Amino acid sequence: MSLTRRVEIGLFLSSGALASDLRNHCVPILEVLDPPEEDDLVLLVMPFLCDYDSPAFDTFGETIAFFKQVFEGLQFMHTLHVAHRDCDGRNIMMDGIHLYPGGFHPMNTDVKPDVSGWARHYSRTERPAKYYFVDFGISRRYSPEDGPPREPPILGGDRSVPEFQNSDEPVDPFPTDIYYLGNMIREDFIQAKYGFEFMEPLVSDMVQNDPSKRPTIDEVVARFEDIQKSLSSWKLRSRVAERDSVAMIEIYRSLVHWRRRIKYIIMRTPAVPLP
Repeated sequence: MSLTRRVEIGLFLSSGALASDLRNHCVPILEVLDPPEEDDLVLLVMPFLCDYDSPAFDTFGETIAFFKQVFEGLQFMHTLHVAHRDCDGRNIMMDGIHLYPGGFHPMNTDVKPDVSGWARHYSRTERPAKYYFVDFGISRRYSPEDGPPREPPILGGDRSVPEFQNSDEPVDPFPTDIYYLGNMIREDFIQAKYGFEFMEPLVSDMVQNDPSKRPTIDEVVARFEDIQKSLSSWKLRSRVAERDSVAMIEIYRSLVHWRRRIKYIIMRTPAVPLP
């Protein structure tokens, strides 16, 4: 069996001591199956995951836990000289099966496995979730002895990367990873939801047009730690509201949220739910 680069990198990140590293947020490969009479095909067995934002985030504390995990997960990869090269929101997933006591349909987490009704779920505050980077199809692992890596532009799910727009010149893939995460937060949180102004200075630096001016992932992690420390318990326990939501729906969600919030405070449930 000839392993593709996708399998090789996935197995490397799932191997030995790396697999148990708490910073590792790369989807584990549980097994590699080699179908008979299929020389150019392997099957990867991985955990059953769902979209990172399904169900919707309830509190700012839940989003802080998400940001922390994806930042430290990318830091883990970059420390190992691995560039993901396609780490936008489509390639970040959640181990969320424990949030759904009755399970969910693999194509639609809103409904039960048999599509007989809505799937009941807990909040991430009640049952903390772990997030994973997936799809290492265009990822690369580099040797520091070879000097700064350079790769020709290759478009992933997010096609807005500034350095790819008007040039075919090879670029350092690590600042591009920074852009992907920054733009995901900009589009999915700052622009789509209320109350994420506290992330704007960091995200603005992460998505700068000049890749050389973007912070490294170590700088991102350090700055984010300061951001997290600056947020009050009140802010962390506050509800995340969508900008395009209907007013009556928001009123109902606010009432439900306050009931849960009081329960979490009484039970001393952490405002930032980390697994």
